[in-house]
Amino acid sequence: MGYNTFMIMKKLLAQIRKADQMFSLIEDGDKIAVGLSGGKDSSLLLYAMYLYHFLFENTYHKKFELVGIHIDLNFGEEDINPLLDWFKQYPIEIYCEESKIKDILELNLHNDRIDCSLCSTLKKGAVIKAAKKLGCNKVAFAHHGDDAVETLVMNMIYGGRIATFDPKMYLDHSDTTFIRPFCLSFESDIAKACRQLEIPIIKSGCPNDGYTKRQDIKEMLHKIYHEYPQAKENFLLSLYNKEQFNLYMSKLDPK
Repeated sequence: MGYNTFMIMKKLLAQIRKADQMFSLIEDGDKIAVGLSGGKDSSLLLYAMYLYHFLFENTYHKKFELVGIHIDLNFGEEDINPLLDWFKQYPIEIYCEESKIKDILELNLHNDRIDCSLCSTLKKGAVIKAAKKLGCNKVAFAHHGDDAVETLVMNMIYGGRIATFDPKMYLDHSDTTFIRPFCLSFESDIAKACRQLEIPIIKSGCPNDGYTKRQDIKEMLHKIYHEYPQAKENFLLSLYNKEQFNLYMSKLDPK
């Protein structure tokens, strides 16, 4: 690992550790399944969690197990074998499973388009099902800080509510805890690390890829960050800066 790669991974691991400390993501004895789509975020998360387990053991004197889970959506994604071959240099178990998610989505089109919300639910359910089969008690997805801010803005624009996803949540129906170790990390750092590590990234076959409301929000935020560079870190900070929380709802009369 070169110096530049070492430094960017050190930064990302520090952010995972901070998220772990803030939100108690990982505990001794956990078996964690990482959803591996083949994209840059999930691929790097699996590798970063592999590195983090050494830090977790040496710092906290605790251990956790790790397994990657790839669900084939059958959208005509690129061959995932180059990515699986890359991971063979590390002792990481990766489980691959076929699915009928594409067929289900095509039976439930919304305005002749794939329903992104339904797709997300089905993918999450498929990973959780496979994780339970493998004895995992937690599932990690690679949603990062930029995703969190985009979700916040989308909820404000389309839902009239100030909300984003949780770094950690317990799912009653599956008795599974869902965690997001990259919740304090930025997409640009993840992409940079993937390039430096030469991780083979698998292009999504989803017909909606790049043509969603989320993509519109992403492009809008990029324009804001270009004009106001400090906004990027401050938007993410605002999600957990409890000392500066001041909204109408905090002033409402409880009666």
